[in-house]
Amino acid sequence: MENNVASAGTPPPDPLDGQTYDMMLDDFDDIPEQPIPNNLGMLMDVNMQLTVELGRAKMSVKQVLELQQGAVLELDRIAGDAVDIYVNDHLIGKGDVVVVDDKFGVRITELIVPKPGD
Repeated sequence: MENNVASAGTPPPDPLDGQTYDMMLDDFDDIPEQPIPNNLGMLMDVNMQLTVELGRAKMSVKQVLELQQGAVLELDRIAGDAVDIYVNDHLIGKGDVVVVDDKFGVRITELIVPKPGD
């Protein structure tokens, strides 16, 4: 009976014993793309949170507690910079702030395509 247990400091035995083998892999280019399901309409009424971020600021607890009505918060963006547009906390685009009938709006200037795995 052969002992395959390596002692301390000795590398385990090589299962290929120094030999090389050629392997054939399937061609994945021939796999057809999956069609988009027809029942996607089920999701069209699902609500999502859209957020537009004008800028950010870091403050200590003391600074936050000292805030008063009329205080001006300095943000990390320059006036005129594009704002970030998020859907459910995922960045989807950038845009410019506009005014529409006395309300703020955002004109989308760039859509961001998510990377696979994001």
